[in-house]
Amino acid sequence: MIPYGRQDITQTDIDAVVAVLTSDFLTQGPQVPAFEQAVARYCGAAHAVAVNSATSALHMACMALGLGPGDWLWTSPITFVASANCALYCGARVDFVDIDPRTCNMSVARLAEKLEVAERDGSLPKVVVPVHLAGQPCEMADIRALSQRYGFRIIEDASHAIGARYRNEPVGNCRYSDITVFSFHPVKIVTTAEGGMATTNDPELARRMARLRSHGITREPEQMTRETDGPWYYEQIDLGYNYRITDLQAALGQSQMQRLDDYVARRHEVARWYHDELADLPLALPWQHPDGYSAYHLYVVRLRGQRGSHRAVFEDLRRLGIGVNLHYIPVPLQPYYARQGYGMCELPEAARYYAEAISLPMFPGLGAAQLQQTAAALRAALAA
Repeated sequence: MIPYGRQDITQTDIDAVVAVLTSDFLTQGPQVPAFEQAVARYCGAAHAVAVNSATSALHMACMALGLGPGDWLWTSPITFVASANCALYCGARVDFVDIDPRTCNMSVARLAEKLEVAERDGSLPKVVVPVHLAGQPCEMADIRALSQRYGFRIIEDASHAIGARYRNEPVGNCRYSDITVFSFHPVKIVTTAEGGMATTNDPELARRMARLRSHGITREPEQMTRETDGPWYYEQIDLGYNYRITDLQAALGQSQMQRLDDYVARRHEVARWYHDELADLPLALPWQHPDGYSAYHLYVVRLRGQRGSHRAVFEDLRRLGIGVNLHYIPVPLQPYYARQGYGMCELPEAARYYAEAISLPMFPGLGAAQLQQTAAALRAALAA
C-alpha cells in the first residue's frame, strides 16, 4: 500500500538523536532552544516556542491571547478538529466560516459577510484561526485588514505549511498575525515524531506561551511576585500544562529543518507530475493562489462528473493499493459538535468539498513507479 504521507528519516537524523541519548539531557536541554532559534530564523519571526504538538500550541496560543468564557473563536470547517477544540479548552465558543471553492481555505468574502452580521449582533470573534489547508497560505493580508477593522486577533494554523511562502515571505513570520502554529507530526513537511511550534513577534506573548507550556512556572526573577528564597526558587504564575517538547525531538527537528527547502521543492515536483498526468481526468486539481507558494503537505483532488460514487472511487483506490485519505470531515459533522447544534446549512462549499475530496499520496520519497501506479489506479477507479 502506498501511503498518502510518510516521514523521511536519514542517518543524519538518527545520529542527531543518538547524540542526545548519550548526552546529559533527554528532556529540557540545549536542543530545545536551538530548535526554536532554527525555526524562528527560517521564518523570520522574533520568537518561537516549541511544544509537544500543534494541538498544544493552538491551546497555548489561545490562552496567551486571553481567550475565555464569553468569547468567540472562528475557524474553517475543513480542518482537523484541533483548530476548533482549542477554543473549547478555554471555555470559549466556536463558529465556522465557509471555504473558498478554489483554495479550500477560509473564504475572505464569507468572513467579511459574517463579521458584518456579528458586529450588528454584538457577537464578534476575539480570535480568528485561518487554516493553511494542504500547505497553501490563506489570503492573510485581507484577513489582517478585517482584523484591524473588527478588532479580532489572528492565529495562523500553519500545521500544513512550514516551508510555504506568502507574497514571497515565509509563512510563520507573523506579519499578518499574532501567532503562527506549526505541526511536526510524522506525515508533515518536517517531523519531530510528535511536536509543534508557535512563532510570534510579540515578546509578551512569547513569555506567556513559554510559561504555559511548563505548568505556568517561571524561574525568571523579573516575572516573579517577590524576592526569591534562593537559587532553587520558582513560582507558578499561571495555571499551565505540561506541553514541553524533549531534547530528543528537538534534535530530530533541527536535523530535518536542514532539508526543509529540499522537501518542499520535491513536493512541488510531485504536484507538477500529478497536474500533467491527471489533467484529462474528470477531476478538479489543486488551484494555487498567485500570492502563495504552497508547502504541498497534501495533494487533494475533487471528483467531477465521475460515474461512480465518491465512496466507491475511494474504496477502489484503497483496494488497488493506494492509501488515499480524506482531509477533512467537516468539524461541524463530528458527533461532539453535532450534539451541540452545529450543522452545515451555512457551509455549502465545505459540504460540497467533503462530497468530492480525496487526498492522493504526497511525500518526497514518492518514486516514479509509485506515481505511475497511483495515476493508473485513479484512472481505473474513475472508469469503474
